[in-house]
Amino acid sequence: MAGGSGVASNPSTHPPSHQAAPKILLAKPGLVAAGKFSRGLVGPGGTVEDDSAAALRSRLPSIGSLNLLSDSWDFNPDRFLPFLTDNTDFTVVGVIGPPGAGKSTILNEIYGYDPTSPGMLPPFAIETEETKAMAKHCTLGIEPRISSERIILLDTQPVFSPPVLAEMIRPDGSSTISVISGESLSAELAHELMTVQLGVFLASVCHIILVVSEGVHDLSMWRLMSTVDLLKHGIPDPSSVSFSHPHGSSLISEKENKDKIQEVGKEYMAAPVFVQTKLRDKDVNPHNAAQLRKALQQCFKFPSSFVRLKCQNASKENSISAIKSQNDGTDSAALKLFLVPSKNRDDSPWAQYESYISVIWKLRDEVLSMSGSSFSRTVSERDWLKNSAKIWDMIKNSAVIADYCKTLQSSGMFRR
Repeated sequence: MAGGSGVASNPSTHPPSHQAAPKILLAKPGLVAAGKFSRGLVGPGGTVEDDSAAALRSRLPSIGSLNLLSDSWDFNPDRFLPFLTDNTDFTVVGVIGPPGAGKSTILNEIYGYDPTSPGMLPPFAIETEETKAMAKHCTLGIEPRISSERIILLDTQPVFSPPVLAEMIRPDGSSTISVISGESLSAELAHELMTVQLGVFLASVCHIILVVSEGVHDLSMWRLMSTVDLLKHGIPDPSSVSFSHPHGSSLISEKENKDKIQEVGKEYMAAPVFVQTKLRDKDVNPHNAAQLRKALQQCFKFPSSFVRLKCQNASKENSISAIKSQNDGTDSAALKLFLVPSKNRDDSPWAQYESYISVIWKLRDEVLSMSGSSFSRTVSERDWLKNSAKIWDMIKNSAVIADYCKTLQSSGMFRR
C-alpha cells in the first residue's frame, strides 16, 4: 500500500493456524508462557528475544496503558507512539458495534491470531460468560494493536451499551464524562454522543471501518453510520494539509478545514465493511441474504459518502456508470456485506449454508486484500497518530456535533 492507502499484505485462504510465523502481540511479557525455549526472554507470540530486544520492551508501556482514549474521554497518543515508526506503508482498520457482537473476535482473526500456538495471547480480549454475567465489557475507549505487516487495528468500546452507561452515570443522572467541551449533559445523552464521536473518529482516521451488528433485525448500526455521514463534514483525514504547519493550542476552525478539503478535492471517508453476526441458518439462505443486501443499498443510496467513495478512483465515465447502477439497485457499486452465522451452528447436522469459519476467513481475506480509502497525502505511522489526536480534539469541539447535541437535547430523541 503506497502512502498508507491500501493493505500491505497478501490475502490468505488458509486458516490462521497455517500462518508461517507468529506476529507481534502487544502483551505483557509476564503473561506469556515460556513455551519450549530455554534461552533468552520470551516475547510476544512465544518468540525468544535477545538482550537488546528485551531492553527495548522494558522501556515500552504495558498493555494496560495503551488505550488511545482514557476513562475521561481524552486522547493519549504518547502511550502507543513507541510502537509506531516512520513507515508510510500501513493500513488502519477500525471496528464499531454493540456489546457481544464479535468485534474483538473479528479483529483477532484479521490480525492472524492462532489460539493453538503455545504462548500466544489474543491481541484483543474476548467477552466471556463471566464478563456477561457481571455486566462488564472488555474494551475501554479505543484499544490499538499493530501487526508485523503494519496493520493498525483499532478496537472500540461497545456502543449502545448498558454497562458503559452504568459506569458513567451519577446519582443525579448527569454524566461523569465531559463528551462535548464545556457542556454538562445527562448520562443518556452523553452516552449517545460518545457513540457518534467514535463513529466520526473511525471514519476520519481509518482506511477501513468494520460496522458490526448482531442478528439480522438490528439495523441500529446502519442508522448510526448514516448519522456519522451527516455529521463528519469538515473533519479532515490525518494526512490533511491542515496539519502541515505548526499551530498553537487554538483549534483550526471548521471553515478552514472545509476550505482545505476543497483544495484537496474530496472529503475523506473510510471504506465501510458491514458485518451481521450470530445469524440463524434460515437468515443466511440466498433469498434472505439478497433482501438484506438490497436493504443496505437502499439505506446508503447516492449521494451518501459511503457510495461516493466507491467511485472516487474511477474515471469520470465509469463513475457515472457506477452511480447509475447504484440507483438502479444493481451490484456495480454495492457496499460490502458479510453475513456471519452463529459459531455453534457449525456443529448442527441441519446446517445447509456456509459455516462460521468459512465466512470469517472470507471476511479476513477481503479486509487484507481490499484497497481502503486513500488519505489525501502520504503520512507516516507516527504522524498518523499525532494528527489523529488533533482530529479527536476537533471532533470534541465540532460545532456540527454540538448543534446535533442541542437538537437531541431539546427533542428528547435519544436512547434512555
